[in-house]
This record gives sequence, structure tokens and C-alpha cells, in this order.
Amino acid sequence: MSPVLLEVNDLKKHFPLRGSLLRPGGLRVYAVDGVSFRIDKAETLALVGESGCGKSTVGRAILRLFDITAGQVVLDGRRIDDMPAGSLRPLRRRMQVVFQDPLSSLNPRMRVRDLLAEPIRNFALAKSTADMEARIDLLLEKVRLPREAKTRWPHEFSGGQRQRIAIARALAAEPDLVVCDEAVSALDVSVKAQIVNLLQDLQREFGLALLFISHDLAIVEHMTHRVAVMYLGKIVELAPKKSIFAAPKHPYTEALLSAVPTPEPGARRRRIILKGDVPSPINPPKGCRFHTRCPYAFDRCRAEEPELRAMRDGHFVACHLHDLPAAQNPLAATGPH
Repeated sequence: MSPVLLEVNDLKKHFPLRGSLLRPGGLRVYAVDGVSFRIDKAETLALVGESGCGKSTVGRAILRLFDITAGQVVLDGRRIDDMPAGSLRPLRRRMQVVFQDPLSSLNPRMRVRDLLAEPIRNFALAKSTADMEARIDLLLEKVRLPREAKTRWPHEFSGGQRQRIAIARALAAEPDLVVCDEAVSALDVSVKAQIVNLLQDLQREFGLALLFISHDLAIVEHMTHRVAVMYLGKIVELAPKKSIFAAPKHPYTEALLSAVPTPEPGARRRRIILKGDVPSPINPPKGCRFHTRCPYAFDRCRAEEPELRAMRDGHFVACHLHDLPAAQNPLAATGPH
């Protein structure tokens, strides 16, 4: 078992609504409301769920792009969520991010050379000008772009090429963890596959840990080691990839997987259409947050919030169904659809 790189314990991020800042107990958006997981060194953990479930907020909270409401974020044994900015700065090098839209995350007024040189310079990683140039050339080689690319501007590249530049910039700081926040969702299918393969190659070469935030389960199945499924600010299921894709143990996961196209010609999945809309994170339902859309909900689900608990072989689920006798549990023997 690999050493743990990142631990997230009961993470919460609540955003006060505009106009309620000066009122104690005013309305809040419960974007992330008690999330816990770990990422081992050189591991990929995929964080999946519908838009608005809080997965990108989790990524930004880990990176300390804003302060958290409660909980702990521990990087390689050191708690960083309450660390002063001055002490945190050297550790920021170890955590980098690749955002969804590279055009908006790359400064349009900087050539590629300067974009890649900035993190190297910020963390004093180059010993000389020649070392700086050699590092930039190597980074471009690693993301499979020509050396001439360093003299060009971001707008001169395609979307896939810009994302390669964003990945190179993340690698420039020599990180241990890269947060990929919907990093391939805006790309064409063929380009998406190339970027995913690139990330996997870089992970193997540099021993990177990846937090891969996505709503595309087909991509997730291809590249991750473990999967955490989020719904309305909570993790409802967390398991190794093979376990969760073969036998989901939460009704929400089951519904998500039913929408993934199957690669076998002529094969069909039993499509599960969820009724209703996702409730508001301002006023989440009591009990299980999924009970308003769950086809299997019963009285306990409406009154008592289930805890995320271990079932077997690293499979965790938050669902009251698993307290029922197996004959009454529709997910007790769930297999491939």
C-alpha cells in the first residue's frame, strides 16, 4: 500500500449569500458539507457527480484558494488548512492545478516561455538562465509540443495544445499532487483521449497523485484507481474503480452508471431516469439528501442521514438500504448492467 499523500477530514465549505453577511444565522450555500477521503502517492482519485454537487469546491478548498468553514486538509502529514500564508507558500509548489478552460487560465499577454518560467522562477528551481531554458524545453517535450512553441502566444494554439501548455505549467513546479478540475471536459473526443493518455504517462513517469474532478464516467473508468461519488455536498459512495463500476452500492451511483455508453456493440444498459431536480444546496433535504429522487427511498431515509461506512474491500457507502435484509435490498447483489 502506498503512503498517504493527502487526507481530507470532514471538510466543509459554506458560502454566505449576498445580503446575509451581516445577519447571524443568515442563508448559506452548503456547497461542501462534510467530505472525507485520502489520496495515496502516485494514485488517481476521481471525484464525480452532477454539476453543482460541490466537487470543484472540494478541489479549490484543498488548494487553499479560499478558507474552509470546517474540517482538516493534511498534506504529507502536515495540516495546511489553518496554515498562515507565509508558511503555506513553499507547500503550494507541491499542489498544482489544471483548470477546465486553458484559454482563461493562461495569461494572453505572456508567451509560452514566460508562462512556464513563472513557476520555476517563483519557487527558485532553476540554477541559471541556461538551466531555465533547458527546463522549459524539457517540459514542452514531456507534453509533446515542439520547442518552437515557447515563442508563441496562447491564442495561437488549439484547445488541446493549450491544455498541454497548462499541464506543462503545472509540472514546472515539480508537484506531488495535481488537481485536474474538469481538465478534459471542454475538448473534442479524440483530443480528450490524447490528454488523458498524456496525464497517465506523466503520472507513471513522475509518480504524481491526481485528483481528477469530472462528470464523464467513461473517462473516469479509463484512468482512475478509485472513485468518490458526490451528491449535494456529500460523498455517497467511495470505492476502487472495478468495484464501483461492477457493483455500485448507492442508488445515485447506479443511476449515473446506467447513462454511460457501453463499448460492446448491441449491448444495452438498463437506463435509470431520476425524477425531479437536484434540491437547493441552500436548504438541503433532511435525512438522506438523495431521498427526494431515490426510487428505493423508505421512511428512515427521510428522517435520518446515513453515514459513509465501510462495507468490504475498501468500498464505502452512505445508504440505509444496506441495513435491510438482503432480500429487501435492491442493491444487495448489484452486478454489471
